[in-house]
Amino acid sequence: MSDRLSASSPPAGLWDAIDALHAWLDAHHPADDRQGVLLRILKLSEEVGEVAQAVVGATGRNPRKGATHTWEDVQSELCDVAVTALVALRALTPDAREVFTRHLNRITARSLGRPGAG
Repeated sequence: MSDRLSASSPPAGLWDAIDALHAWLDAHHPADDRQGVLLRILKLSEEVGEVAQAVVGATGRNPRKGATHTWEDVQSELCDVAVTALVALRALTPDAREVFTRHLNRITARSLGRPGAG
């Protein structure tokens, strides 16, 4: 997702950016069937693998390669996972913002022990 969305500045808010990325992706690789949506969801596996590769590289745990990444690389890869997940959710439903917010509220309530959670 390193290509620029346009010559102008990127969208201001998180969900505006996710909507713009979804539209850009659809313009270049339409997910007009269930298989296209599934492939967008599977893209998460690739991104998670890149996080693992960056962690191994940041810790220098591959004796053949040594230290190949920084912790900033790990941060960047984690951001790629988050963005990819949100774009995949948006591909699955136009109500991604509401679906995510409801789910986050349930997780937050359950994890923080709020009454009525779970």
